[in-house]
Amino acid sequence: MITTTVKQLNKKEEEIADALISLGISRPVAMALCYLQGVTEATTIELERRAGLRQPEVSIAMRELKELDWINEREEKKPGKGRPYKIYSLKIGFSEIVAQLEEQQKKVVDEALLKIERLKELGNIAPISS
Repeated sequence: MITTTVKQLNKKEEEIADALISLGISRPVAMALCYLQGVTEATTIELERRAGLRQPEVSIAMRELKELDWINEREEKKPGKGRPYKIYSLKIGFSEIVAQLEEQQKKVVDEALLKIERLKELGNIAPISS
């Protein structure tokens, strides 16, 4: 019997994933991102096994990460017959991703504060008497 070791997310990576999820990133995207930030590149199968995702979750996560322009995708032909498999890697550093998320969250907070200020203004208008 052949035994292989499968690297699962460690405690630190799980904490990173939890933080990403709390910022509004979906679980599959967070798990995939967490795994990718710790490796040079990964195949779809590696992401399934090591990030604990199902194949459809990997496909959806990779599509979202491509839309954000955070990953590179390339295809590699298997030896012999069969479909080529996809290999993913981060296009930008994880620190840049965190900086983008920080900027996005700042905008959300600023917009909420503006709405609160507007509510305060509207609340100070004297009621119309009949």
